[in-house]
Amino acid sequence: MQISRFVLGMFSTNCYIVSHSTHGPCVLIDPSAEGEMLVEHLRTHALEPQAVFLTHSHYDHLLGVPALQAAWPQLPVYCHALDIPKEKQEYDMGQVFPTVAAFDNVMSLQDGASYKAADLCFQVLHTPGHTPGSVVLICDGLMFSGDTLFYENIGRTDFPGGSMQQMQASLRRLYELPQDYRVLPGHDQETTLSHERLCNRWLQQAACV
Repeated sequence: MQISRFVLGMFSTNCYIVSHSTHGPCVLIDPSAEGEMLVEHLRTHALEPQAVFLTHSHYDHLLGVPALQAAWPQLPVYCHALDIPKEKQEYDMGQVFPTVAAFDNVMSLQDGASYKAADLCFQVLHTPGHTPGSVVLICDGLMFSGDTLFYENIGRTDFPGGSMQQMQASLRRLYELPQDYRVLPGHDQETTLSHERLCNRWLQQAACV
C-alpha cells in the first residue's frame, strides 16, 4: 500500500493519499488545503481519485475539496451525517469558509459500515468528542484517527459540538480494539495504538472510566 502525507494549511493538517500502487486509483483523506497543488500532484503521478473521506467537518480538514471536485466533478465526499450542517458557509477569524454542505455528491458515513474505493476497504468507527460526527477510518492495519487520537494526545473538546464525555467513550472504544494499528492522525506525527495505550494518559484514563 502506498501512503503519501501532505502537511497543509494554517493549522498544519495532515492530508493522506492512499493507493495500492504509485499510480492508478486512490482515495484522499482530509484534503485540508492547497487543492490545486493536490490536483497537480495527482495528475503528475497518474493517480485517479475515487473518493474523499473526511474524518470530521472542521474546515481545516476539507478546504482542498472544491479544487478536487472542479477537476473530478463526480468525486464523492464521505462524511458522517452529524457533521453535515444545513449551512453552506461558516465564519471564523473574520473569514468565510465552506462547509461540507457546500460540496457536491456528499455521502453519509455510518458507524460500523465498510466502504470500498480504489480497491481499498475502509471500516468506519464513529468517535464523537472532538465533533459530533468525528470518525476513525480503519484500513488494512492502518488507523486514520483524524482529531480523535494524536501522538500522546487527543483532539480538543472545547469547540462547539465537542464533548469530553463523548471523547472518553470514543477513546475507550479505541483502547479496547483487539489489535494494534499504525495510527495516522489529523495533526502531528504518526504513532501506533500500542504506544498510545502505554503512553497516552488520556487514553489510559478513558480505559478506566
